[in-house]
Amino acid sequence: MKIYTKTGDEGQTGLFGGPRVAKCDVRIEAYGQVDELNAVLGLARCQPLPPLLDQTLQRVQHELFAVGAELASPDPQRHGLVLLGPEATQTLEREIDQLEASLPPLRQFILPAGCQAAAVLHVARAVCRRAERAVVALAQATDSRLSPHLVAYLNRLGDYLFVAARYANLDAGVAEVGWNKPRANGNA
Repeated sequence: MKIYTKTGDEGQTGLFGGPRVAKCDVRIEAYGQVDELNAVLGLARCQPLPPLLDQTLQRVQHELFAVGAELASPDPQRHGLVLLGPEATQTLEREIDQLEASLPPLRQFILPAGCQAAAVLHVARAVCRRAERAVVALAQATDSRLSPHLVAYLNRLGDYLFVAARYANLDAGVAEVGWNKPRANGNA
């Protein structure tokens, strides 16, 4: 099977079980953002990570494929593509709680920095928030028939990635850098 089909050369792509749409369609944007998030998580998994984080990120990569499948269909229920329920969000919440139990409490905003693994996890968090916004835009712009669990899942995943970045810094022995609010004259 060839990887190229030439069917998208005119700027259109086919939805799973649906019509062809422009490649800039809000649905294509949403699952494209989720795909980008999955790729960034793959990059994060190339970093030295605590096994606890790597195991979760691997599972999440599989879950994001399920999210993408649902987003790629105009009628995901009819095609059996509603694959994530509230339990996926609840699992992330338990994992957040587990990681937070070993972290010092936040007393100020922190910069997205630290060891390389933490920095990549912060990038993943930012991409996740962008994907979440794209999915919300899809849900509001069309009769999308999306599972109500998708936005909650992506929202919690963004939270998880923030805590995972903090945990990666803690595991690497790298201190978090607090945000220093600039003074009125522009000096920090």
